[in-house]
Amino acid sequence: MPSVIFFDIDGTLITEDARMVIPESTRRAIELTQKKGNLTFINSGRTEFNILPRIRDLGFDGYLLGCGTYIEYKGDVLLYHTQQQDFCRQIADTLLKCGVTPVYERRDGYFFEDKAPMSDDLKWFLENFVSSGIDISRRVPDPDFGFDKFVVWENPGCDMELFRREISPYFDIIDRGGGFYENVPKGFSKATAIATILHKLGIPLENAYAIGDSTNDLPMLEAVPHSIAMGGAEKIYPYVSYVTTPIEEDGIWNALSHFKLI
Repeated sequence: MPSVIFFDIDGTLITEDARMVIPESTRRAIELTQKKGNLTFINSGRTEFNILPRIRDLGFDGYLLGCGTYIEYKGDVLLYHTQQQDFCRQIADTLLKCGVTPVYERRDGYFFEDKAPMSDDLKWFLENFVSSGIDISRRVPDPDFGFDKFVVWENPGCDMELFRREISPYFDIIDRGGGFYENVPKGFSKATAIATILHKLGIPLENAYAIGDSTNDLPMLEAVPHSIAMGGAEKIYPYVSYVTTPIEEDGIWNALSHFKLI
């Protein structure tokens, strides 16, 4: 019976700075664990289009994306959950009333709201999107507007009480810190994605491992018996069963070696 290893991306497989380094030891570790018959999956809040070719080139067996709203295994899509367009427009109107700055995420791209305040954080994101070759031309008024999940930034004077009251019945609001919130449809998470793929493959939970570096990885880390925090991710140390070294100090290699997965 193989083991299954679930990886976050930013800060786990790839450095979060502009260098976006993937250590060579990480590449070797993934290759070696697969040669032993183990399965490797990305488990990320990113949607499908935003998985960089350099991540795909690592050769994962599958992708659990959009915080559980999209599941792919060996090239086959096993699950995809998106929102009805009328509902998406209703949410977009609500967010304008709240005064927050949203970015709407769908399997095939991002949508932006020109009527919302342009925050410094969004400017930084847009600059990084452009440098990564990501299309930033799509807007809420587009005929094909829709989303699977969305993120927002707080702004001075925005109505967060209204935001929570209107959004929380439909979405889990994940506080990422610094006034940044990730909003995922109720009933979906990195943990539900793990449960779905393990059931599909008939692999017991005791064979599951997860590696992450931030609080938004907690649903994934708490869903498996073998949870691993990257070195330097002190906020999640109390919630994991093992702490490895930082990403550029062979963190992935050392974690898989510790659990005899390579």
